[in-house]
Amino acid sequence: MSKAQDPGARFTAIIQIGTEVAVLIFFRNDIKAIVVSWLAQTVQRAKLIGEAKAQARIGWLIIIGSLPIFVLGYLGKDIITNDLRSLWLIASALILFGLILGAADKFGKSERSLNQLSTKHGVLYGLAQAIALIPGVSRSGATIAMGRFLGYSREAALRYSFLLALPAVFGSGFYQLKEAFSPAAAPNVFSIPETAVATAISFMVGYIVIGWLLKFVVTRSFTPFIIYRVLLGSTLLVLLATGVINP
Repeated sequence: MSKAQDPGARFTAIIQIGTEVAVLIFFRNDIKAIVVSWLAQTVQRAKLIGEAKAQARIGWLIIIGSLPIFVLGYLGKDIITNDLRSLWLIASALILFGLILGAADKFGKSERSLNQLSTKHGVLYGLAQAIALIPGVSRSGATIAMGRFLGYSREAALRYSFLLALPAVFGSGFYQLKEAFSPAAAPNVFSIPETAVATAISFMVGYIVIGWLLKFVVTRSFTPFIIYRVLLGSTLLVLLATGVINP
């Protein structure tokens, strides 16, 4: 019999709906262009050229790139929620994938824009996103690292990471929301007003951070985030090794 869902992980998934609403609003023009071009190509069978063709391709690749995390998340949900919650694993993943992001950012070439996204690269982006099913692996960090390794600019890698997140994070958030407030859920774990407030705060913070981060990475690197991950992971390992916290 599987263990009960970690309420902390479930709560995090739910309030991330607020962050994704911020992404929808912030990138509304990009999303509109992608949806319009995708519909024109798939429904109206229009022959697109130039930027419109690239936007339709991005729409397809967001769908294709979302499949790995949906399939693996569904098939391995018990393992993910019950067997991969060790702080030893989380701390190690924080450090390892922080270093991977650092290497990708340092050695990756900024020679591709988002309109140059190919089917192969879209699939690789999707596989990178699926790695984030392992606790401690940042979804955005994994996809950004993949983008930098593939030669996309920091802004392009970050922008696509936000767009690719929409189906996965909304899907996870609404699924966990349904589970949290279902009749079979443990009583008194979630409060609707408190959850709504936390989601609203997630939206506001997310909207501010998206704009700031896009401007930051144009002239700077991801170094501060890499240092943060390595320091946090190292601190956790020290606390675990000394018995200050329980894994």
